[in-house]
Amino acid sequence: MAPALILLLVFVFYPIAYSIPLAFFNYSVIDDTTFAGWDNFSRAIHDSDFWKSLFNSILFVLVVPPLQLFAIVVAVIVNRKIPGITFIKVLMYIPVVTSMIAVSIIWSFLLDQHGAVNQILENLHLIKNPVYFLNNVKTALLSLMFVTIWQGIGYYMMLYLGGLQSIPTDLDEAASIDGASKVTAFFKITLPMLKPYIWFCSLISIISAVGVFDIVFAMTSGGPDKSTLVVNYYTYQVAFLDFEFGYASAVGLLASVVTTTLSIFIFMYGRKGGMGFYE
Repeated sequence: MAPALILLLVFVFYPIAYSIPLAFFNYSVIDDTTFAGWDNFSRAIHDSDFWKSLFNSILFVLVVPPLQLFAIVVAVIVNRKIPGITFIKVLMYIPVVTSMIAVSIIWSFLLDQHGAVNQILENLHLIKNPVYFLNNVKTALLSLMFVTIWQGIGYYMMLYLGGLQSIPTDLDEAASIDGASKVTAFFKITLPMLKPYIWFCSLISIISAVGVFDIVFAMTSGGPDKSTLVVNYYTYQVAFLDFEFGYASAVGLLASVVTTTLSIFIFMYGRKGGMGFYE
């Protein structure tokens, strides 16, 4: 475990630990670093761009319910013994192991005004003029959400598939003998038994949604008109474009507080609703 732990220590834990005191300084690459106290946090509270980015990050959490719903539906479908189902599983999982940057570049071409999506919609006579998916403040963030859902379905499908295959088959058989339909058995037996998986998947999905960065970096760079500016990308902008590392650390700490709060809320909700099969 030593090589992996060393990499985590150098590239994850040390930067996190170093960013905490850095948030209280005005760090300069070429000039003297001065102590700022709470000035960076006060600046963030009065920074409209910070609040805009934080709002967009929280708004990105809206991808979680449809993502989990689609993943459960797909998991139920692929859990059946039908010809070619293994090939379908592989196709569903390919986007998961594909780099998000590569996925973003491909979808940037597909969603372009002259891309395949607009051509298909025009051929089907659903639109008359090309839609500027990534250049319109009304559709840009929704487009990023769609791509995120498209890539994430396969990952959560595999988790739910493991949950479905862990459910004892005799429960469905007993329900069938008692006259319950498959729909009734799904909502009365399967779905409640998937509760711990739904809780876990929702938790990690929310953390990923609030921490979204790569798709924004590759597809929109926070535009148009800051409609896709999320807090992680704003932190990157402040740190590596404006070279205000102290302020960027403060923004990152405030964002971590929001992420932790949402995580605790989901965790407590999961505990209240029961995370185990027989709680």
